[in-house]
Amino acid sequence: MHRARWRPILAEGLVLAACLLAAPAFGQTAGGEGLSPTLANIKATHSVRIGYRESSPPFSFLDHSNRPIGYSLELCDAIVDEIGAEVDDANLKIDYVKVTSDDRIPAVVDKKIDLECGSTTANSERGKLVAFSPLMFVAGTKLMVPKASSVNQVIDLKGKTVVVTKGTTNEQAMHNVDAKQQLGLNIVTAPDHEQSYQMLVDGKADAFATDDILLYGLIARHKSQDKFRVTGDYLSYDPYGIMYRKGEPQMKDVVERAFRKLASNRDIVPLYNKWFVARLPTGEKLNVALSPQLEEAFKALDDSAGGAN
Repeated sequence: MHRARWRPILAEGLVLAACLLAAPAFGQTAGGEGLSPTLANIKATHSVRIGYRESSPPFSFLDHSNRPIGYSLELCDAIVDEIGAEVDDANLKIDYVKVTSDDRIPAVVDKKIDLECGSTTANSERGKLVAFSPLMFVAGTKLMVPKASSVNQVIDLKGKTVVVTKGTTNEQAMHNVDAKQQLGLNIVTAPDHEQSYQMLVDGKADAFATDDILLYGLIARHKSQDKFRVTGDYLSYDPYGIMYRKGEPQMKDVVERAFRKLASNRDIVPLYNKWFVARLPTGEKLNVALSPQLEEAFKALDDSAGGAN
């Protein structure tokens, strides 16, 4: 991606491929007539409001200067480029708005942000409220436990305390597994992943349950490989996407066009490797290779781009 970065920072699986069928673009005029509500507001204000997360590495997190960075934010850069082309404004400003797991969906619905660029699972329940980009990652709920813990599977947590981040699909996954297996779990919540991690550090929970990639990211960020480990079978399936407002076909077309261009230009795999394989700007290294499922989804994007551009 080659966008001029004058702003204050450096820059169910394949089923979601159905989302690649772009809606027809709507025409617009210099004054913004004919634009969908989100795009019309962006054109009027010359800015895009991006929701970011403080502690969801490598998707959306803060660097050592407390500036938002990450894989999701770079994907949103590409969407902003495409929005700029759609509204005929190549110098759109980005306003960064902090969101949490609990308030990110209301922030989109209530028009506080235009794009949510974090680590959000796209599922049918959320799809009733918001729209999602094509697939950008696949994760699932696992457990982080102390290295010396006897917990290897969720059954080993019977009667114990598990912390989850409020407003996540992981919270629901733990309640479901608790009821199904009658584990008698004490499920407690924290406002964001960093606070959930800290509860485990402080011994206030026996395990922290969230998406596996986020657990690996937190362990790497805190250099706590000698203190904690990720364990257990997957307790949920979580395909990630960028959120935006529902019911705007023109915005949907812009978002999907941005993803197709990344795929057709062969930029999306190097972008993935930058954040999941190479060393992060904050010094950590995750070494999480591109999964076959995600590789197939990116290939589907590329194939769809052949007749779309």
